[in-house]
Amino acid sequence: MGYTVAEKILRAHSDTDHVEPGQVVMVRCDVVLANDVTGPIAFRQMEKMGTDEVFDRSKVVMVADHFAPAKDERSAILIKRLKEWSLAHGVAFYDQGRGGIEHTLLVQEGWVVPGSVIVGGDSHTCTHGALGAFSSGLGSTDIAHCLVFGEFWEAVPGTIQVTVKGEKGRFVTGKDVILAVISQIGAGGGTDNVLEFVGPGVRALSLDERLAVSNLAVESGSETGIFPADEVTAAYLDGRTEKKWDAVHSDPDASYSRQIEVDFDRLEPLVAKPHNPENVVPVSEVVGTPIHQVVVGNCSNGTMTDLRQAAQMVRGKHVHERTRMIVVPATQKIYREAIAEGLIDILVEAGAAISTPTCGPCFGGHTGALAPGENSLATTNRNFKGRAGSPEASVYLGNAFVAAATAVAGEIVNPAQVTS
Repeated sequence: MGYTVAEKILRAHSDTDHVEPGQVVMVRCDVVLANDVTGPIAFRQMEKMGTDEVFDRSKVVMVADHFAPAKDERSAILIKRLKEWSLAHGVAFYDQGRGGIEHTLLVQEGWVVPGSVIVGGDSHTCTHGALGAFSSGLGSTDIAHCLVFGEFWEAVPGTIQVTVKGEKGRFVTGKDVILAVISQIGAGGGTDNVLEFVGPGVRALSLDERLAVSNLAVESGSETGIFPADEVTAAYLDGRTEKKWDAVHSDPDASYSRQIEVDFDRLEPLVAKPHNPENVVPVSEVVGTPIHQVVVGNCSNGTMTDLRQAAQMVRGKHVHERTRMIVVPATQKIYREAIAEGLIDILVEAGAAISTPTCGPCFGGHTGALAPGENSLATTNRNFKGRAGSPEASVYLGNAFVAAATAVAGEIVNPAQVTS
């Protein structure tokens, strides 16, 4: 019996000759990540463990992104604690103005390579599977254990194989691929599994789009979403990292818990309606829904690809008077690249507000919280009631084409109706 990508990576990072779904193994970490929310909690757990030492300073990364820039004294204290701890322990620390949103940032900075194991104190750590890594979000107590010992207990997950086929249509993106998967298997359909994306259609997805796909894997209950490394991965990593890596692929006789397909030939832009990411419909079914706020950005869709798509839709146009548009580049490097390319000027001229990289609008922490009765269309990853502000607000999820077109129309619209 062969092994899947996930099984191969876990086997290589544990002291066992064989792994299978449900088996519990101790897994070694290549990178341990935490942020201004989860880091301080992990530090307190380390104190309770009676230790203040990390297992390997070169494998620990701390990022201030959730409440950065600090919105109040409490959040400022969290960021201060994260920074002081990082400096005291000599680990990598990305402060506001120097880093960005943790998951996009780690990929951009070369921390993630195929075949590695990445754990983070954030549920969307699954994003790093876009590069063929096994990446998992853990609770802060588990992160504390990883910081001290460099390993964690893992119940080996099964694998749901997702075959992507067909030709990607206009205004269809990676966001639509993962929304299509979630609509098929449901918000809990991936529990105790990982998603593995294969097939000819995968080659049409840029690394940026793969980030969006892997990022939302957890919204299906899956532990992570993995793209086996290919020429797209290699081109992205060229000159970006000095880490050695090898592509990991599933064996021909590997066993899968389920196999599904996503057909680009039948796929149109999708939208997840309130209040669950599995509540997915074609954009045509929600056309005309009034929208008060549009957000383009976050760890799933704040890349250059997303900013280019948004700028394409608003070029020479104006954000509707009843709608506000907030654009959040995922990292400082992306922000600067977007400035150099003229994208920021296009977006600002259209009436968009540009934010420094932050997670704020995504989880309703700051920089774009919703008021009661407001509707938002966002490129973010969750639309649970109260997720982005008032529990009496509603959040729709869609790709950057749909979001930017909606900002111009003031209501949800098919981007084909708003072209430049």
